[in-house]
Amino acid sequence: MSSEIEKNILAAIKENVPAILQEQCLVYWQSFIENIEDSYFSASWDAQIIDTLPRVWACSEVAARWCIRNPNWLQSLSKQSIADSNYSQYDYQQSWGTHSEQLTDEASLFQQLRYFRNQQMLRIIWRDISGFSDLQNTVKELTALAEVCINAALDFYTNADSDFVKQFGIACNEVGEQQELIVIAMGKLGAWELNLSSDIDLIFAYRDDGMSQGGAQQINNSDYFIRLGKKLIAALNNTTEDGFVFRVDMRLRPFGDGGALASSFNALENYYQIHGREWERYAMIKARVVCGSEKNTNELMQMLRPFVYRRYMDYGAYESMRELKTMISQQVKKKGMQANVKLGAGGIREVEFIAQVFQLIRGGRDEAYQQRQLVIILVLLKQQQRLPEYVVDELLEAYTFLRNTEHKIQAYRDQQTHQLPGIDEDRQRLAYAMNFKSWDKFITQLEQHRVKVNSHFEQVFDAPQTESESGDETVKDVWLQRLSDEQAETVLEQLGYSEPAKALAVLNMLRNSQAFQVRTTHGQKRLNQLMPMVIAAVGQVEQSELSLQRIIEIIEHIAKRSVYMSLLIENPLALSQLVKLSAQSAWVTRYISMHPLLLDDLLDPRSLYVPPEKKTLQQEYQDKISSYDINDDELLADITRHFKQTNVLRVAAADLANVITLMRISDHLTWIAEVILDVTLEQAWRSMIKRYGRPVCGAAGEVCDKGFAIIGYGKLGGYELGYASDLDMVFLHGAENDQAMTHIAETADEQTSARSVANSVFFARLGQRLIHLLSSRTAAGTLYEVDMRLRPDGASGMLVSSVKAYEKYQHNKAWVWEHQALVRARAICGDPLIMQQFNKIRQSVLTKQRDITELKKEVLSMREKMRHALSKDNPQQFDIKQGIGGLVDIEFIVQFGVLAWSNQHPALCEYTDNVRLLEGLKKIGKLSADDAECLTTVYKKYRQRLHRLALQEQKGFVPVDKYSRQREAVRLIWAKIFSE
Repeated sequence: MSSEIEKNILAAIKENVPAILQEQCLVYWQSFIENIEDSYFSASWDAQIIDTLPRVWACSEVAARWCIRNPNWLQSLSKQSIADSNYSQYDYQQSWGTHSEQLTDEASLFQQLRYFRNQQMLRIIWRDISGFSDLQNTVKELTALAEVCINAALDFYTNADSDFVKQFGIACNEVGEQQELIVIAMGKLGAWELNLSSDIDLIFAYRDDGMSQGGAQQINNSDYFIRLGKKLIAALNNTTEDGFVFRVDMRLRPFGDGGALASSFNALENYYQIHGREWERYAMIKARVVCGSEKNTNELMQMLRPFVYRRYMDYGAYESMRELKTMISQQVKKKGMQANVKLGAGGIREVEFIAQVFQLIRGGRDEAYQQRQLVIILVLLKQQQRLPEYVVDELLEAYTFLRNTEHKIQAYRDQQTHQLPGIDEDRQRLAYAMNFKSWDKFITQLEQHRVKVNSHFEQVFDAPQTESESGDETVKDVWLQRLSDEQAETVLEQLGYSEPAKALAVLNMLRNSQAFQVRTTHGQKRLNQLMPMVIAAVGQVEQSELSLQRIIEIIEHIAKRSVYMSLLIENPLALSQLVKLSAQSAWVTRYISMHPLLLDDLLDPRSLYVPPEKKTLQQEYQDKISSYDINDDELLADITRHFKQTNVLRVAAADLANVITLMRISDHLTWIAEVILDVTLEQAWRSMIKRYGRPVCGAAGEVCDKGFAIIGYGKLGGYELGYASDLDMVFLHGAENDQAMTHIAETADEQTSARSVANSVFFARLGQRLIHLLSSRTAAGTLYEVDMRLRPDGASGMLVSSVKAYEKYQHNKAWVWEHQALVRARAICGDPLIMQQFNKIRQSVLTKQRDITELKKEVLSMREKMRHALSKDNPQQFDIKQGIGGLVDIEFIVQFGVLAWSNQHPALCEYTDNVRLLEGLKKIGKLSADDAECLTTVYKKYRQRLHRLALQEQKGFVPVDKYSRQREAVRLIWAKIFSE
């Protein structure tokens, strides 16, 4: 044994490695020495290996253990110039060649892949920690390594001599052309940005459907490639005594975990055209084929490109971008996220998102933005001056620092983590790996980068402030700027404006705006007629200057449509109502701006302030469509949207006028939704039976009369809808046999070239059609946002469940929180028999005997998770909904009570709204009269405030001392119930 090499390494450990890390490093070295032969150091060693070994082993436990277990790997490293050995994909392929020669069966494939991967990872980690490889080279090498491993495993299974091919043959299309498994790499693998312990996100595809040929067993292509995909995943993902190759994540495929493992090109195209969601566009930016012929690759990527990069930015796209920004902002502010260098504020994800959003905006017109690598996009943004040069430079510097930090964290134990360490030894290890003498110096530098990233992120995604929409005046001379400013301000003050200078500035801005100047002569004439009336009317309300700005927002939207200006000019009462409502509510102002047809509804205050009951709503809708073709889906869509808008405005007007109670507000909003769901389901049903005939529900072949029902959850189920509530729903069908084929009707009015499909397909498409009709945006707007996440198995579950499957799930698989949600669930519309069956299921689930102690634990745990994730409480403000002593606490008390005591008091299951449920808990003696009255009063007060805040487009927060007495009362009742 060469004592010289050993002495040098021991000396380097003591001289260079921080004291807190030396002991463990010496333990590794002693274990290594005990595991080698005396002749191990006989050959000369690369000096760079000797110099860097202490550093690598101190910073990477996995590297040290690989060397201890496989001393020959360290010898191999010492034979090459570690500082200059950049590996290309070709180099990895050559290196794999020596391993592939040892493949005899599947077990040997698993073993050799893991040997190969771990040996190459040792080399990559060594170069990364030693500083011989920069970030861009490291991620490219990791990506190349992953690609070689994927292709090696796939080649093994598709080799003509493989057991797989012998059993199943070769997949072919209908004309006998051989088909191949195409592997699409997503995320960092797709962008050549893989990190040291990344998952690899994959999607499997094949070109054409068909059957396999030449094997012992013939199967269809779908089954063939699903089986092959499973083999590939196991070869890469399964953990054996030798570890794993790469963790494989398939959740980005169509329909996620609930979708087929492999899809044909036609199925992929259909999915992204019909079901593709906004987040999938972002994911597809980095998509790249890593296994597949050039011809198939080009065809597939060409097919997917229009989904990702759209030629024009439509209104919905802007909205979704804003919503995504909000979602990210909320996520990074969650407790416990700050120490995450990927997801925390100022982390890697924020840099990635800055680049991706520019790609989506500009990629459709500028192909330069269709490149996948983040660094290339950031440089492009600087070149095209889309972002200031200093901003891009700071982002690039921060991104490099953050990714290097991420690598050093993961290099320690080959674990997929992005969390900064919390104990001193691990902190010193990370600082040392990042070339800092102390943790304090490292964390200071890290925080400086993160502050810059977060600042740039907020600036890129901060919604631009709506420009002041210039004001309007009533005195003609003021509006036409015939007076001096002093004279005009005097007139405005006489009209009732408390800040006339501010009002005048608003008016002058509108008058001098380019938008006003370019209007037609006719349009200007109408506006000059209208504006003096507006100015006079606005002066009569409180906060005239604010109201003036709101009214101008509406006028800006209608000014190009002279019919609306004429309506207001010729109907002063309508103008008066418009001013009154706009003064009271920012939400109403925006609502009318978005839907100017609502101006018609201002003509008759008698109906405006009297929202109709449900039966009247139903009749009104039928009257509206009675003279139209009910098969004209586009026309019905507009009628339905206008129907909703009119009736929501009625509710808001009555609310603002204080002529309707809180409970009635939600009742009316819920009735509107119920009527719309009923008529929209009917519309979707007509469309489906035209295409596919009627589903078969009974075992004897009886066709369904719908066989489908909508179950409302949350605010819809609990009669508590607000002005902007989405609809939480579950869809059920009553078919006994999912595979039974639909029946094609013989009558001329139903059959129009229909084709039969399986029941499961019919009902899934019925559900999809219903969602589309509700949530699609037309010129008249949208109806509702739809949330289906409460269905069995959530987002990964079937869109439409059979009644039997739903019952089985609720009894056997549902979590306690899903039973809590069931407290507020009720059948809304559809097949009466299914609605009745649902009611029985709900009754049986809610009345189950439960362990009260265990139930309390579950409910408390869920509430804590919700508060942790959602509450925005802080020392200055109270989150009315999620804060301690807030609205959700009352809801949880009610839900617990129903689950705990319905077994003994089934009457608790009769209602779904919280107020009547509180009354029920009082009747059975589980809440005292005082406590029940307190919770009911506080609950109504909270909801009333939330309604009013919504009408002012304000978030659900109040000063922290606003409801201190009510909060404390709720907290005490909570403690009383959950501590007993």
